[in-house]
Formats: sequence, structure tokens, C-alpha cells
Amino acid sequence: MPLKPWKPLLLTALTVGAGATAATAQNVASAQKAIELERYNEARGLLRGASSPEANFELGRLYQMREIPDSAAYYFNRAGGATPAGMVAEGRALLAKGKNAEAEAKFEAAAKATKNKDTKVLTMIAQAYGESDVKDITKPLTYVKTAEALSKGKDDPTLMVARGDIYLLTDQGGGEAMSSFDRATAANPQDAGAFYKKGVLNVRSRNGADAKSNLDKAIAINPQYAPAYKELAEMYFSSGQYEKAVSTFEQYKGMAEKSSTTDAEYASFLYLSKKYPESLVEVNKVLAVEPNNFTMNRLKAFNLYETGDYPGSLAAMDQFLKIAPADKVLSEDNAYRSKILLKMGKGGDAVDILQKSVATTTDPAKKNEVMHDLYTAYNSQKDYPNAIKTLKQIVATPYGDLADQFRLGSAYSSTKQYAQADSVYNIIITAKPTYVPAYLARAEANFGLDPESTKGTAKPFYEKYLELASADPTKYRGGIIESNNYLGYYNLKKGDKAAATPYYQKVLELDPTNADATNAMKIIKGVPRTTTVKKTTTAKKK
Repeated sequence: MPLKPWKPLLLTALTVGAGATAATAQNVASAQKAIELERYNEARGLLRGASSPEANFELGRLYQMREIPDSAAYYFNRAGGATPAGMVAEGRALLAKGKNAEAEAKFEAAAKATKNKDTKVLTMIAQAYGESDVKDITKPLTYVKTAEALSKGKDDPTLMVARGDIYLLTDQGGGEAMSSFDRATAANPQDAGAFYKKGVLNVRSRNGADAKSNLDKAIAINPQYAPAYKELAEMYFSSGQYEKAVSTFEQYKGMAEKSSTTDAEYASFLYLSKKYPESLVEVNKVLAVEPNNFTMNRLKAFNLYETGDYPGSLAAMDQFLKIAPADKVLSEDNAYRSKILLKMGKGGDAVDILQKSVATTTDPAKKNEVMHDLYTAYNSQKDYPNAIKTLKQIVATPYGDLADQFRLGSAYSSTKQYAQADSVYNIIITAKPTYVPAYLARAEANFGLDPESTKGTAKPFYEKYLELASADPTKYRGGIIESNNYLGYYNLKKGDKAAATPYYQKVLELDPTNADATNAMKIIKGVPRTTTVKKTTTAKKK
């Protein structure tokens, strides 16, 4: 489930303009630093009651980062005015409301008022775009280029960070963004925020070594740089180092702002790290303060399911669905609800939910996930015809893969549709000739087609299986026993005891108590027996 409540750091803004008292200026500077460190309540406390344009501008940024656009626009407008900086503030108010064209006109007016000669104003405009969600960065980059030209070859770190943030607004802008942050740290080697941004970008590109190096540098410059610890934790999580991920996130939590938001982040991180009881403790902390926090209600349901409390999980899921906006209910929620119902023996209800989810999910990738859940539900209900029907639909999509084909083949075999199973396994072997389990599965399907082994249709597939499985006999031990038992029986049935003997000897080497091989060797040696030799073993280990 894609729960990632944290977001990358947004850069510190320039001061809007002059005119603030020394005390106000100090509070604004402190608030800027608090915002950089994601201490939003602290920043709001520092700015509360202040009426200067600078304070209102920072409040606008604060609410923008907390994704409250109406409040962001309100405070940006309070910082607005006839000065170039005031026009930039008004432009940011328009950006916050999604009015990009009107915002661009305000920014153009601000730049024109300074005859495009004021690098501070141009950088403020670049920052405004960098902290927005615009997709077309053509216009924003013109302000960056103009400011660069005015700098006469000397990089300004604040402008370079803004440039990097602008490039990150595009899908292919990572290279230019990293180049920008590199230029920022070269211009100011003590810029913890720029090193942090480099680390974030490294994490996203799965460059673990450089990510750790850059994030460590940010922490070395400012040991209280909380966001860097959080990003390190995410890096450890993505590489499967869950214990280290959690301990690092706990370092972040120890220096982050004490708030239900931080607790919610921690709860989400513990859930992602599969520490479900611990996550549930944090979830309940948040719900004690915010009982209608729908994300935490969702996580409560998930954690209760993972800890085996299915009735509690169902009640929590019902509560989540009661308070969550319709557009916030995810396909993952329906998947969990169906799993809960299956555990509670309500398979029919689970199927109904998933059928509706398949019908209403429009994203192809998400629909594929839901169809897999529906297949699992049908299978658990022993509704094999519908399970097969669903698998056939899955493999017909671009998201169907060889694993889905294998499931389909297994479903056919389990319902004794051996010809269809053989056809599916042939597709797999053709696409991936070295996929060992497919040969055993195809051999078994062919044995189903020829149970008396008169045609020997299973023989070549058991032989090929043995050839490939010999590379890892420990892993494929069960299949090797089954294959040797079949090939021994096939030869013994033909009356060729000499050919059958080495196969049965191999079985007894791996499993000295194997009844089929033991009885077969008695036949070969002419020892009287009381039981018959079976055609193949029951081993299905692939």
C-alpha cells in the first residue's frame, strides 16, 4: 500500500521586502528555518500576531506546504502590494489557487517593474514556481536564466536550489536538478538544505551510497536537520534494512516537532516496516487526538488484520469507510476488506466487494491488482471456473506475466483440464526455456493425460526437469524424487528392469524410506511383495 505521508523539503524563501522591525525580522528568519525543518507549528507560533508582509508571506508558504491552499492564498494576498515583492506574493496566491496564467502575469509585472535587473525578485519568482506544482517549466526557467546572466558566472546557491526544484517538476528533470544542487553546494559548502535535496534525489534514483553521503553531510552541517534523518530512514526501508530504518526514523521523531502529524508519519513507517503492533500503538495515539483522521483509521484496520484481530479489523474498516471521502477510498482498501471477510468465512461478501471494485477501477495497473485479489477470493471459495475465467482475463492484459500463466496452468491441472494446462505450460517453456518448475508442472499435466503411461507423454518433460534441476538438487529435491519415480515406473512397466534400476536407486539415495522405490526394487530383485508399485510419487515440490 503506497502510504508515504512525508514530502520532500521545500526551500527557504527570500525575505519579501524591507520595513519589518528587528524583532519581526528575527521571528521571520526563525520561522523560515522552522519551516525548512518542517516544524510548522513552531513557525506558526513565531509568526502569529505579526502583520508585516514578510510574516504573512511565510505564513502563506507554511500553509502551501501543509496543502491548505485557501489559507496559503489568504496570507500571500496579505503580503501583496504595489512593490515588486508584493506582486510576487500576489502571484503566489494565484498559484496556490491553481490560476497559473494570472500568476504568470503578476510575476511578469514584478520583473518588469525592476526592468529584469533585480536578481532577488527574479529568484523569488523562481522559488514561487519551484514550490508549486506547475508542469510546464518553460516560463519559470526564463526567470532563472535572466538571474544567472545578471550574476555574471557566479552561482547564487538560493537561485540554484530554486532551479533544481523547478526541474524536479518534470518527469525527466532529475539530471538538471542534481546539477543545480551540485552548483548550490559548490557555491555554499555549508548549505545543509542543498545537500539534503541531493540526498533526496539520490534516494529516488536508488543511488544509496551517494544518498547516504549527501544526507550525512547535511546532518554534519546541522545535526538537528530532522528531514535528513527521515530521508535516511526511507532509504534504509527501500533497501530492506527495516531495523535500521525504524531506528533512524526514531532519531527523526526525537528531534521533529511533537505533533499528531509526526506520530502519524511514524505509525505509517512502522506499518511499512511490518512492525504492526508497534504501528497500532502510534495509530491509537493519533486517533485519541484526531478520531476522524481517516488515514489513521485505515491504518488501524490494516494493522489489526496483520495482527490477526479480524473482527476488530472489520469494525475499523467500517469506521474508515464511514468517514473517508469517496475519492480517498483506494483499491487497496477494498483488497484489505475482502481479505478480512475471507478470514472471517464471508467469502461471498469478499467476492461481491472485489467484483464491484473491478468494475469501478479505471487505472489499468490498479485494476490488475484487484483482479488478482478477485482470483484469490474465487480460489479460496473453490469456485474454480470463475478463478480460471479471471486468470484468463489477467493474462490477456499487458500486465499479465509468466507467473500469471503458471497460476492458470495450475488452475487447469487442479480441475483436471490437463490439455489446457499442457498448452499453458508450453507457452511458459517457450518464453523461458530455463524455467525449471514449468517442466515438472507440464510433466504432471501430461501424466494426467496419460495416467497409465502407455504413451509416455510425460517422459520427456520429467527428463528435462531432471536435467535442469540437477543444478540445484537441494532446492528441487521433491521434484527430483517424483521425476525419478516416474521414469523408473515407466521403464519397469515396459519390462526394462535395467533401465528402471538407476532411477529407483536415485530415489532411495534421496529418500531411503520411499515406499514406491522400495517396492519397485523388490520387484526388480525378485523379492515377494505385498503392495503394488505406483505410477508416480505424490511429491509436488517444484
